[in-house]
Amino acid sequence: MTITVTPEVFNYVWFDADVIRNIATGLVDALGMNDYEVIIDVDETTPLSGISCEIGETIHIRACSGAFEDTRKPRQQSETATATSIGRVLLRARDRLVGGFGEAPADNDLSLAQVAAWETYSLGRLDRLGVPTNQQRWRYNFRNRLGFTDATDGAFEKIWGSDGLTWGELCAISETAIPSAAK
Repeated sequence: MTITVTPEVFNYVWFDADVIRNIATGLVDALGMNDYEVIIDVDETTPLSGISCEIGETIHIRACSGAFEDTRKPRQQSETATATSIGRVLLRARDRLVGGFGEAPADNDLSLAQVAAWETYSLGRLDRLGVPTNQQRWRYNFRNRLGFTDATDGAFEKIWGSDGLTWGELCAISETAIPSAAK
């Protein structure tokens, strides 16, 4: 396993490439993805929190610095934010590579509800691995995309607590949250 972080030295934010590499190494090991080379490019010039992943010969993660930033201390790195951001995209990559998500649309073609469901599924698994997560934040995100109902909360709980779902199963569970009039 090789993990490369660029830039090696940050000029606009107070991040540490070794911390990013160590967090990524721990996640890759915990997720059983040791056979993959991972490249993490951080755009330190933007406070946005976007993060994406391309799967090819390598797993190439592109992150805006806001994805790793401490929300209470601008331009400073949060190890928790770094772990949850990298963990989310690594799990999405692993799901696509070996986890029954072959028929999932490309990331840019996912609906907001599909993104919310997949992130809920990913964060629940990260939580069980011991990565600190803010379940209420992700519950609120899920509700914003699928509705503020008891059915939505039930779907959230089922997805958050699941392991080994396929894309079809994830979609079926999240569909139970959408009122029949909206379908």
